[in-house]
Amino acid sequence: MLPKDDLLKGLENREAVSRVIDRANQAIRTWEVVLTDFLSPPELFEAQQMFERLTDINLLAWGGYPQAERQRLAIARSELPLDDSQVELVALSIAGNFLFDTATHRDFLGALLGTGIVREKVGDVLVLGDRGAQAIVVPELVEFLTMSLTQVRSVPVTTKRLPLDELKVRPPKKKEMTTVEASLRLDAIASAGFGMSRSKMVNLINSGDVRVNWKTITQASHSLNAGDLVSIRGKGRLEVGEINITKKERYRVELTRFS
Repeated sequence: MLPKDDLLKGLENREAVSRVIDRANQAIRTWEVVLTDFLSPPELFEAQQMFERLTDINLLAWGGYPQAERQRLAIARSELPLDDSQVELVALSIAGNFLFDTATHRDFLGALLGTGIVREKVGDVLVLGDRGAQAIVVPELVEFLTMSLTQVRSVPVTTKRLPLDELKVRPPKKKEMTTVEASLRLDAIASAGFGMSRSKMVNLINSGDVRVNWKTITQASHSLNAGDLVSIRGKGRLEVGEINITKKERYRVELTRFS
């Protein structure tokens, strides 16, 4: 059995990762592929980081499409191969005429949870403007939701199963750039990447709005590394790429901003 208490030390999302460890112990015990519920990006990051230290466990995350934020984990002994088809997901179409009563992501998610299901059973929700939305859920909820989800806001909707390859996914907008900085401080790199003043970035960091690799960082002097992911609520994400030192001993940093 995995040493749960040791593995959970220092983690922010202890409750969610604890459930993942329980599923991993089941996979070890039964020699079967075991699935978690949907995990949020911070939960998924901590779970994957934790399992990197364990050689006897095989993990695969999938949320229905490559850029999915919320994903399920398939967990198995390292001897068992894993692929996307083993992560059981179903897409739902939630169709209605929202031309005169616009619904947001929060409205669709609220309607789903209003049927009595828990958030962990729902993956990403893709809003399609005035036509409705698409949602990714665990398979066992399909029949229930097709009968129970009949209205979002004031709009009657029809909920039915949808092939995953019919998901209408918008690829994220991506902008690549290079900055040269005297240090790898979070406030310096992030202000360049997000195109805002350093003082404004420091305020965002101090107020707890900035995360690095999904962990809230409140120190502007925090040093970044290649591969780090910086996210700010409402402003997208910034991926730190290759870092090189210039002749003047400054840092040339490749950045990719997603919005």
